[in-house]
This record gives sequence, C-alpha cells and structure tokens, in this order.
Amino acid sequence: MATGEEARAARDAQLDALHERLTGAVEALVSGDDWKRALEFAARFRAKSFNNTLLIWAQHLDAYEAGRTSAPEPTFVAGYKQWKALGRSPLAGGSMQIFAPLMARFASSTPQNPGSWRRLDKYEKPKAGEAVRSKMVRSIPVRVWDISMTAGPPIPERPSPVLLEGEAPEGLWDGLAALVEAEGFAALRVEHGGMIHGANGLTDYTNRTVAVRTNMDDAAQVKTLAHELAHVKLHGPDNPEATGHRGVGEVEAESVALMIGAAHGMDTAAYTIPYVSGWAGTVTDKDPAEVVQATGERVRKTARAILDALPTAQIGDGDPPGLTRDPARAERTPRAERTTATPAVDPPRSSRTAEAAVRSL
Repeated sequence: MATGEEARAARDAQLDALHERLTGAVEALVSGDDWKRALEFAARFRAKSFNNTLLIWAQHLDAYEAGRTSAPEPTFVAGYKQWKALGRSPLAGGSMQIFAPLMARFASSTPQNPGSWRRLDKYEKPKAGEAVRSKMVRSIPVRVWDISMTAGPPIPERPSPVLLEGEAPEGLWDGLAALVEAEGFAALRVEHGGMIHGANGLTDYTNRTVAVRTNMDDAAQVKTLAHELAHVKLHGPDNPEATGHRGVGEVEAESVALMIGAAHGMDTAAYTIPYVSGWAGTVTDKDPAEVVQATGERVRKTARAILDALPTAQIGDGDPPGLTRDPARAERTPRAERTTATPAVDPPRSSRTAEAAVRSL
C-alpha cells in the first residue's frame, strides 16, 4: 500500500509528465506550417499612426453603416499592392483614406552643417563623398482597404485559445477562492470582461483583488481563477523569483492552471496550448518550447502547493476515496471530511484519469 509520501511522489511525477507534454505540444504547434504562415502574414503589416488609426475607425464605421462591409470593426488594413501581394483583391467602393509620408533624399558634403543639405531629384545620384539621408517632406493621402473589403483566399491565422465549456468540478471554485483570500486578496466575480479591461480574469496587486468575468461557462471561470491564483503566488511585485517578463508570467500561470485542471479531470488543452504558445513567443532570443521548459520547476512546485491545500476530490493520487496515509495531512484536513463534503466529480469526468488529460495534449 502506498504511503502519503509515495502518493505525492507519484502525483509529482504526473505533474512533471504533464509539463513535459505541454512543452512538446507547444513545440509542435509553433514549428507547424500554419503558425509560420500566420506570423509571416502578420509581419507584412505595419503599425499605423494614432491619427491614421482614428481615420480608419471612423471611415470603417461609415462603411459598415452604409453596408459596404460586413465587419463592424477593422482588423487587417493595407494598401492595394500589399493586398495583391497577399493574393487578395480590394473590392470597388470600399476603400478608406489615410495619410502616408512622402519621403525625399537629401545630400551634403558637410553633414554637420544643417543648412548644407540639398534635395536630390528622383534619379539623381549624390556626389562623391556626400552623405545621404532620407526624411519626410510632407504627408499625402493614400487608399487602404480592410480585409473585409477584399476578396481572395482565407488568410492564415494562428490557433486561438478556445474557452472551456460546461460545468466545473464541484467545490473547486470555492477552494481556489479560499486560497486567493488566504493570500490577502479578494476573489471577485464581475459581469463581463469590459469591467476588467477585456480580460477573462485580472489580478490587481495594488488593490489586492482577483476578478473573473462570469459571462463564460463555469469550467472556464474556474480555470481562469486557477490562472489568477498562480499569478498571486508567483508574480507579485515583491516576489524576488518573478522574472518580470509578461510572457514568462503568463506561461507560468496558464501552466499551473493546466495542472490544477488535470488533477480534477478537466482538459484545458484547447485553451492552454495556443495561449502558452502565443505568450512564449513574445520572449526574445528564446524558442517558445525553451521558455515553457524553463518554467517547469516553479510551475510544478506551485501546482503541488495549491493541490495539497485544496479540499476537493482529486484524481490520480493513488489513494481510494476516504483513505489518508499521511498523518500530517489528515490532521490538517481529514480526507474523510473532504470526500464527504465534496462529492466525486461527475461521471463523465470521474472516468478520466490525470494521465488521460496528459495524453490529450
């Protein structure tokens, strides 16, 4: 019969395996052709100035209200030649106008003298020894089209996280919320993402609150709360071990949420893998899979601490319900109380194991 320490060691091995499979899944995703094509497509677009952004939004709204586009908001905006190079054709009557810089070349034999620069004609070459610079001389109006105003083959897009659907394991929200509050934060539910800057969840270290929007399924709310609890434990401004890099922080928090979900029979892969891949890709000079791999120890330790503190029925620890082999654990939270106060997860989930959740990656 396994002791409590042996059971925890087995669970730790499962957490390690889960993180290793997450690393492999991220590596497979970001090395795929779809991901590469999406990045190449996005790289063909350049950021617009603030004034041009306002112009695009106003004109796109006019076009939408007039029925010249079916999209209520602009997404990808580019010029005629850009769209043709990407295999799409701008539609008649749907263009917008923005301002583009008109550049000119200037030459000088004494560049330190501001008054010495002369403008070169279109095909004029500088004289020997002259320095050449380009600068904007004025703005000119140019026509651009939103993708909704063009026709052609679908554009490549990176996989997007898919929110979890369905019910959450019973008692998991309350258990996670209690751990949030034990850290000195208030666990809040808000009506929609607009109240937390469009996010699913938000941790506010200044006001010490953790908020989760309620206009998504219970499973998604619980997964989000697990993600925010990981932020509380790992990424506070006073945490000396936090890297401070947003991408690394999001990878760590979502990886912890994956492990908490897996221990309760929840498969979060459809959300976690694209989410982790996207944030890992923001860390410069590192491969996304390397970023995920480097977080393994902090993620596993945090997930283990949370799972040990949760008064919920968990799968994959090797003990039958109601059996406690670690006296210290029994003294802290009697296993019998935990299993009677928190019924087993619903039948569709109870038939799954933590390893099944791992394999789903």
